[in-house]
Amino acid sequence: MTGDLIQRGVELIQASNKILVFVGAGLSTESGIPDFRSPGGVWDKYDPSDFYFQRIVSSESAREKYWQMSTEFWDTMKDAVPSRGHFAILKLEAMGKLNGIVTQNIDNLHHKTGNAPENIVEIHGNAFTVSCLSCGKQYDRGLIQERLRSGVKVPYCDDCSGILKPDTVSFGQSMPEDKMTKAYRLAEECDLCIVLGSSLVVYPAAYIPIHAVEKGAKLMIINREETGLDSKAALVVHDSIGKVFGEMVDMVSRAGAA
Repeated sequence: MTGDLIQRGVELIQASNKILVFVGAGLSTESGIPDFRSPGGVWDKYDPSDFYFQRIVSSESAREKYWQMSTEFWDTMKDAVPSRGHFAILKLEAMGKLNGIVTQNIDNLHHKTGNAPENIVEIHGNAFTVSCLSCGKQYDRGLIQERLRSGVKVPYCDDCSGILKPDTVSFGQSMPEDKMTKAYRLAEECDLCIVLGSSLVVYPAAYIPIHAVEKGAKLMIINREETGLDSKAALVVHDSIGKVFGEMVDMVSRAGAA
């Protein structure tokens, strides 16, 4: 049965020229990065309400706890390598079929894979840089982690002593307007939206595939569990992204080279 589903996916990709790939945590887990929400994930160890943006901004103790949690996640993420699913997206780009990647992940893996930076829209930010909330000075995450390892509990800006925070979107923090605008534009332009590893329960991110469907794009979902958009999809596969999507793209590539 999976073979039939893969063939259907091949046909959808072959018939499309502007593909939007919408990426969730399920792709990161195939690179060994735990999902925040899964059993044993970060939210099993910490209370998410402790990390609302306003608490981080207003409380030194909240910032200390935030950096403790963030460091634990960083340690599992910093050396992660792209999976077969990541490289399949790169192949789509090489074929000229990729219109863009909208990712909920903060792990930098699309950059590590080699996708063109202008094709990557990180709507929840990127954990590999840190910025001052006051003056905007940006730091490499590794530099800040060295300070934390040296015994600093809460790092501050060298230039203005402002609050430092990884360039990721926290609970209660506004989504980046420029990135959301670009994500919606890509959704309007695409003829196929492929959802990889997202349960589509986190909003406003999940509105992006919905918007693509409303604008006439076909929808393909590859995710281990059901999603609320399964009924709207031309194809749904509940299986490994690397195995299923990787094989689809390899077959399209082989057919194109024949």
